[in-house]
Amino acid sequence: MADDELTGLMRSLEHRFWDAMVERDAAAAAALCDEPTMVAGASGAATIDRAMFTSMLMSDGWVLRSYEITDVVAHRVTDDVAVVAYRVHEDLEVDGEDVALDAADTSTWVRRDGTWVCALHTESILGDAYGRDRARS
Repeated sequence: MADDELTGLMRSLEHRFWDAMVERDAAAAAALCDEPTMVAGASGAATIDRAMFTSMLMSDGWVLRSYEITDVVAHRVTDDVAVVAYRVHEDLEVDGEDVALDAADTSTWVRRDGTWVCALHTESILGDAYGRDRARS
């Protein structure tokens, strides 16, 4: 698979996942997750199974309204493992409040029995690399 094809595949998988979150289609999103999947971001790191992911997606605390993915880069690690990184803009509702954020995300996709699933996903909210743009205590 050529680099352009790989980037296209990774972009397509990420869009399928994000679209499922916008549509709150837990079954479609969970089907794209490895069992279990590791996640890391501002809330910390965790390993979650598909049932936990489904519960998190369907919680009343947040709703992803829309997103935009840009600056996609992908790298083939092996024939059955690929990593992708990109910027994402998210428009959400969190606890009844409108929230917009920009982040850098990465995913590690693995092919199991011919199907690609996400084994690891990270999200880093964009800002000053040393946190100087955040409130000080």
